[in-house]
Amino acid sequence: MKSQITSALADFFFEYETPRQVLVRNRRVGVVCRLIQLGVLAYIIGWVFIYEKGYQSTDTAVSSVFTKMKGVGYTNVDGNERVWDVADYVFPPQGDSSFVVMTNYIITEGQKMGKCPELPGKHNCSSDTDCGGGGYKRAGHGRMTGVCVNDTHTCEVLTWCPIEDDRNIPDPPLLMSAENYTLFIKNSITFPLFAVTRSNLVESVDGKYISKCLHDPKNAPLCPIFRLGDIVQLSGFNFNTIAKVGGAIGIVVDWTCNLDLDITNCKPKYTFHGLYGNPGEKDNARASVGYNFRYAKHYMEDKQQKRTLLKVFGIRIDIIVQSLARKFNIIPTLTAIGSGVGIFGVATVVCDLVLLNLLPKKEFYKNMKFKYTDTQVQNDSQTLDLDTRVYYTLEENAERVQANDVFNDPDSEACSTE
Repeated sequence: MKSQITSALADFFFEYETPRQVLVRNRRVGVVCRLIQLGVLAYIIGWVFIYEKGYQSTDTAVSSVFTKMKGVGYTNVDGNERVWDVADYVFPPQGDSSFVVMTNYIITEGQKMGKCPELPGKHNCSSDTDCGGGGYKRAGHGRMTGVCVNDTHTCEVLTWCPIEDDRNIPDPPLLMSAENYTLFIKNSITFPLFAVTRSNLVESVDGKYISKCLHDPKNAPLCPIFRLGDIVQLSGFNFNTIAKVGGAIGIVVDWTCNLDLDITNCKPKYTFHGLYGNPGEKDNARASVGYNFRYAKHYMEDKQQKRTLLKVFGIRIDIIVQSLARKFNIIPTLTAIGSGVGIFGVATVVCDLVLLNLLPKKEFYKNMKFKYTDTQVQNDSQTLDLDTRVYYTLEENAERVQANDVFNDPDSEACSTE
């Protein structure tokens, strides 16, 4: 028992096993083998290394964006002239990456808390019983008092009076001058893995350049100042339409950088996408068109609280930063090479399937590929204290002679299989 354990340990530590290879001279199998290997090689070089850049590690950026609008608007409604500046038409005013530029509005001035009838056409009534006191309607403007107003045939409500009438949207939009507003975008990013920090104010963008430039995809692609009308046009919208009812536009700042090159080649690319807004769009869901919201300015008059209500139609702008940085790293490189080498085994598997199952001489190839050991002969040899290596050597020599007689076809090619 001890000698058997010692022998097993000696075999484990001091012997090396290697697969036996059989060289098959067959033209069809050889062509299939080389074609598969060529395809695998093209996949590794073309897809893994060139297209997917499997030799590089990747990182995404931590980003910060702030914005600033400039421009002045002018309206003249019923002889009432007014100038609108940034504090009036940008919401919120802090310069966030998501904000709204007002392009149209409905204003209701001098509202005060009181009782007044609903608008004609909404919550019609014929008697007080149709207006449940203390109740609320889903699209109502206040709390019903239980009174049906005969003049309008609508329910009386407790609310801010007079009630806003938003049934008619101004057309053309009141702030068409918004088309010439300008937007300044400042974006800073950091790739933590590579300790690289960049700004969209790259080396060629200085104070003198900013004071004169206006973004153009072809002539000034790095200029961070954008005309609102150009943004709408590049997003595929019509300004007159989107200014009337509002909408949303996405500005994508794309940072795709190859850090194996000089850092100055890491530059932003701006693209514009219309998200929603045009009623003329082919959209199955047309129940809600545009973008709007309300806000109120409260004040005191004659010791009574009043407010001015504005229903704002505007262009919502969302600035989205996308980033991907790549740099050479030995670990993904070795991983890609190792996986590619492993895929080369597909050729062997396919060739074995063809060789052992489809060719006319499949039985002969099976006998040549697989070595069958006669257990009884081995036991008899051990009983007689014979060296079994002699037996296997003779057997291998016989196989080798038989293989030479059959495999040497003058019109065949070789493919090795394990």
